[in-house]
Amino acid sequence: MESEKTSGGDKYSKLAGNTIIFAISSFSSKLLTLIVQPFLTYAMAEISDLGLSKILSQYANLLIPFVSMGMSNAIIRFGLDKGNSEKQVFTNGLLTILGGFGILVLCWPAAQFLPDMAQYGLLIYIYVLMSCLRTLCTQFVRSRQWNKLVAVDGVLCTVATMAFYVLYLVGFKWGANGYLLAIISGDFVSVLFLMFTGKLWDFIELKGINKTLWKQMLHFSLPMIPAQISFWIINASDLFFVREMCDGLDGHSGDAWSGLLSTGYFLPTILTTLGLIFYDAWQLSAVTEEEGRAKFFTQIFRTYSSVLFCCAAGIIWLCRPVMHVMKSNYYYAWHFVPFLVLASTCSCFNQFMNSVYVVNKKSQRSMVTMMAGAISNCLMNYFFIKWWGPVGATYASFLGLGLVFTLRAMDAHGMIGMHVHPGRVLVNAAALVFEAFVLLAETPLYGLWTGIITALIILYNFSGVWAMARILLPKILGRRGKALVAVVDGWAAKK
Repeated sequence: MESEKTSGGDKYSKLAGNTIIFAISSFSSKLLTLIVQPFLTYAMAEISDLGLSKILSQYANLLIPFVSMGMSNAIIRFGLDKGNSEKQVFTNGLLTILGGFGILVLCWPAAQFLPDMAQYGLLIYIYVLMSCLRTLCTQFVRSRQWNKLVAVDGVLCTVATMAFYVLYLVGFKWGANGYLLAIISGDFVSVLFLMFTGKLWDFIELKGINKTLWKQMLHFSLPMIPAQISFWIINASDLFFVREMCDGLDGHSGDAWSGLLSTGYFLPTILTTLGLIFYDAWQLSAVTEEEGRAKFFTQIFRTYSSVLFCCAAGIIWLCRPVMHVMKSNYYYAWHFVPFLVLASTCSCFNQFMNSVYVVNKKSQRSMVTMMAGAISNCLMNYFFIKWWGPVGATYASFLGLGLVFTLRAMDAHGMIGMHVHPGRVLVNAAALVFEAFVLLAETPLYGLWTGIITALIILYNFSGVWAMARILLPKILGRRGKALVAVVDGWAAKK
């Protein structure tokens, strides 16, 4: 019994330690995202310029799964398996990406006829290649569990990208071209850094390629292509639907509306930041911790979801005053925030649930669930935008991602016996939806009512939030953290 407690404590402590390390890595890059969005509203001459930049980056994001063939997931899953050769895993990933990019190059004559590709196609191609290579390097480094190197790389990439934004957008005033080039340049710096510090060339082994392992990796990764495309549809199709269906609405162009919608993602990015930071650490624990997996997944999800629900409530409450950091003609974007926050919460949950498929190597189910969400999202986008205008796209995103979560929660229960406690999730979701509508309706004293709802959600989820704090505080504050935990636990025991 004692050894079981120790083992359990170790795996929770290990997860907490990895979360802190990846937080250092991701915080700077995500802080950049939060800083860059207001910066872009001032650096871009028109709202339509920002809308075009986001559309172009989404073109690239659509092509990335095809070029990488979903290998980013296979790299870390097979890299963590002790019986596999690290050299073969990395080499297979690199050759797959280069092969995928070669096919993309062959498609260039046809690609030029797509919207915006004739003018921006070359940059989009380079964007795709550099993004795939950076993902390959970072995922491989994670699979080697060189977590501190990942943290340093995150900070370096952040600083480099920010410097390139300033140079290309403010210095050279290159607009959409400068936006893409800044991201490309930041990824290139990251690839060089990881290659040289991690000596990744030592893991390239072209002789005696393990074709059996390669087939296994492709069998796992290829279903991730439609899954990633479906994820793209849910997250990016909103911009395209709004661009085409709202052109001329209230005197704004389609690009302007897509620019406002993309600005609305500014605050929900806080939630996706928390989700990505946690998931980077979680995917290591999810694969390597085999004992008591059902209980482990259940407890961690309860704690994780409690934190996200509280953060979501706070963001909805504060979104209107915070959106004043944007250039004044972007302020209307606050209307998109409430349901984008709900959609981002579901997205974080879906990411967590995806770890169940990774553990069981059931990537086909990941594909099926995401495709169900993508199809429903497209249908709802068309009708909701038609009925309620651009804000309808945010309702569609929330409901589409909510469907994915429901399907994955059922799969998680069936595969590993995990429980999400649906009653608790529904209570929190209903409270957040009510808060969102109170804000959007601009009821008298809406700030007071949304603040009360936020406080109630925090109280309802306090035990889950404190469970995470009990693990993290000793890691962050050392003995002071342990003392604080002891004081609060003692006070709670008396109560």
